[in-house]
Amino acid sequence: MQQTIVVKIGSSSLTSDEGGLNRAKIAFFADELAALRAQGFPVLLVTSGAVAAGFRELGYASRPKLLHEKQASASVGQALLMQAYQAAFSGHGVGVGQILLTRSDFSNRKRIHNAQMTIEELLRRGMLPIINENDTVSVDELKFGDNDTLSALVANLVRAQRLVILTDTDGLYTEDPRKNADAKRIDRVLEIDENIYRIAGGSGSMVGTGGMRSKIEAARIAMRGGVPVFVGRVTESGDLRLAVEGTGKGTYFDTSEHNLPMKKQWLGFHSQPQGSVYVDEGAELALVTGGKSLLPAGVKEVTGEFHPGDVIEVLGPDGETIGRGVVNYASWQLQAVAGLGTEEVQKRIEVSRIEVIHRDEWITLASTVKAKDAAET
Repeated sequence: MQQTIVVKIGSSSLTSDEGGLNRAKIAFFADELAALRAQGFPVLLVTSGAVAAGFRELGYASRPKLLHEKQASASVGQALLMQAYQAAFSGHGVGVGQILLTRSDFSNRKRIHNAQMTIEELLRRGMLPIINENDTVSVDELKFGDNDTLSALVANLVRAQRLVILTDTDGLYTEDPRKNADAKRIDRVLEIDENIYRIAGGSGSMVGTGGMRSKIEAARIAMRGGVPVFVGRVTESGDLRLAVEGTGKGTYFDTSEHNLPMKKQWLGFHSQPQGSVYVDEGAELALVTGGKSLLPAGVKEVTGEFHPGDVIEVLGPDGETIGRGVVNYASWQLQAVAGLGTEEVQKRIEVSRIEVIHRDEWITLASTVKAKDAAET
């Protein structure tokens, strides 16, 4: 069986500008997804649209701003959204199953494992899993951002062959094409750097919450998990197939990374760091490119209060996060021995392991391309 394709569709692609579901649009995307399945691809759909679908039913003149209003809209809209999908896919003989997730589900390794098992069983039974954020209980501070991040986390979870993020523009441009006719589309991105974030811009839709920047961040997460990404437009019959095959109307984000095991996914994207350490340049290169553990000698500064077994963030000399890991020291212990060699550390404190973070309990989040460039200069 071919590897899974994860397709993410945003609110603006499913609803009218004023809100409410556009059944013709949903039928079109159902046709595209069903055609992809007919080619033998297992398909997961990550969808937005619950709030946009429901707020008109509750009598709101426009998309609500207050949290309880958005949650009420999602409660009504979720049922309408699934009903519309079920009707659209039934014409293709495809059954659907709904999975609602929050950030806290990903933070809990048992719960996200259960979600993974549910997805796999639905696919095994020939169903199309439809995943959405559980907007009725999510709080704004923990929301995914129009489900872009959610789609990346799901793609990593199932080790997808590709993540396809659909939007109303045909990819990432050097400038906003609505303002500058000379803007050029970027066909391929090998590394997401500050320049890519700079040109990504902000939110451009009245019914959605995610702009190109949130799609870039989603692409970064998926790429780190070994999943290549397409961000672009699907407006004509066959466009989704072209997007999957590599000739779609949009931008491709390529990756040389390998798929991450569940433990590394949790460590990198779902764990809650309890503190942080700053390391010197040698330690940064050893961690990012050398596959080494972090030793006390490379630590320059310690912040926060943590204990052995906690997750901490590691920052390089420039203050940028380079990764996360499970620490073997309490914060007070590490402060006492930061910058010291192994023999001196053993004289001063007792720890179960000399490594601050063992390489098996570490995930690199910095760009390996940037680190390799630094190593060569």
